[in-house]
Amino acid sequence: MPGQHITQRQEELYMQHRQQGMNQEAAAAKAGISVRSGRRIENASTTPRPKHDRNWRTREDPLEAVWETELVPLLRAEPDLTGTTLLEYLEEHYPTHYDQRILRTLQRRVKQWKALHGPDKPVIFRQQAEPGRQGFSDFTHPDSAITIAGEPFKHLLYQFRLAFSGWRSVTIVQGGESYAALSTGLQRALQQAGGSPIEHRTDSLSAARNNRQNLWTDAYADLCSHYNMTPTRNNLGESHENGIVECANGSLKRRLSQQLKLRGSHDFDSIESYQHFTDQVVERLNRRSHSRFQKEKQALQGLPEQQAANYQTLNLKVTRSSTIEVRRVVYSVPSRLIGERVQVRLYHDKLMIYVGQQVALTLARIYPANGHTRAKSIDYKHLIHALAAKPQAFRYSQLRDELLPDDNYRQLWQYADKALESRQACKWIVTVLRLAYEYDAEKQLGEELLVEVKSGKFASIKTIQDRFFQPSQSVPELQGRQHDLQSYDALLSSLKTQKSWTQEAPF
Repeated sequence: MPGQHITQRQEELYMQHRQQGMNQEAAAAKAGISVRSGRRIENASTTPRPKHDRNWRTREDPLEAVWETELVPLLRAEPDLTGTTLLEYLEEHYPTHYDQRILRTLQRRVKQWKALHGPDKPVIFRQQAEPGRQGFSDFTHPDSAITIAGEPFKHLLYQFRLAFSGWRSVTIVQGGESYAALSTGLQRALQQAGGSPIEHRTDSLSAARNNRQNLWTDAYADLCSHYNMTPTRNNLGESHENGIVECANGSLKRRLSQQLKLRGSHDFDSIESYQHFTDQVVERLNRRSHSRFQKEKQALQGLPEQQAANYQTLNLKVTRSSTIEVRRVVYSVPSRLIGERVQVRLYHDKLMIYVGQQVALTLARIYPANGHTRAKSIDYKHLIHALAAKPQAFRYSQLRDELLPDDNYRQLWQYADKALESRQACKWIVTVLRLAYEYDAEKQLGEELLVEVKSGKFASIKTIQDRFFQPSQSVPELQGRQHDLQSYDALLSSLKTQKSWTQEAPF
């Protein structure tokens, strides 16, 4: 263009197009210059312009007075010092000479010094995965808050991943990183994969490793032996050694978050429906590794016929309060079990209580809330008949608040305690609980009584029974028909004749 300087880049473009066979007009148009300028470029010397690296400073070095004499010795003694820390040192010792304006200069100088004179850095040797060789396990906290039937659901995501193919399995587990949770998730993953790898790796899980004694726990060692896997773990503090599954946690949680937003709700009807939703998300993630997984699947070891136990066994004696204590949580049990020695099979989400070889009952597993070391899980149905025999024990019972099934009954107790005499209040609330249990009307009775009490009406026990539990229908009257007595005479005569014939018959 007239009046504009032709850059070296334009000259290079022009010559490139000419060497590719373009005529002068086309090459000049491509380079954005005139044809006349193109001819001049061709006629000029083809020697490239020399490039010189600037080796002089354009301004005075602000660190010249202290860099070699003070800062470098500090860096040699402690290479982890940062530019910000060194600036704070200069501001303290030379408050009138140095301020924040030199921070970027100091940070660049420190970075350059560490690259040229600093200590060696650790090197990551990336491994080449073999089909069927390694499987990794890890637990992670979900990023998205989940509710089950409107109630907050505290849980973890257990993830198992095969190193070669990247195939994964995810299981919803409750509580912490327990052996029961690890065993449940791992065995579920192996069943889904259709085989087991040669080696199973975890981080320093207390469920798998006694880190004080540096030994595998007996339960985890037996689990790995059952599936013919060699247990291994990464070194303490070296999370990148477990990177196959660590990095997969991030992609899993991002995908779950996106699908929950697409779903439009974080609430599920049950834990099973939430697990089904998670399985669908994981299935879509596994489509990326389908071909590699098919190859790895052929290299996996066969599974044993029976699964290993995914629970821990405890032997406990039921106290005289009709309770047992498991992992700092007190559970109520039916009073008929008082004094019995029971076997408790502790899963991550439930307790199964055995008397001998028979299942006595199953309880949902409870975990202490955040910031608490203990908890209680009391079902008034286990104790209501014993409590009805001595209702005055309710007032000062250590389990009083837990015996009330929900907030409605807690409010009813507060109203009764204020409106009635002490003994009558205990008898009233215990009787209400007994009626709720016997008539299977816990929710209905609690709601209706609370409405009445708030309106100033305090019904007696007799009134409650008459009002809410009337028989649904009268007992029908049965109509009978009297048989003719002659038919009985004929029957007796027939039996007498038959007996006489039998006595006379020869043997």
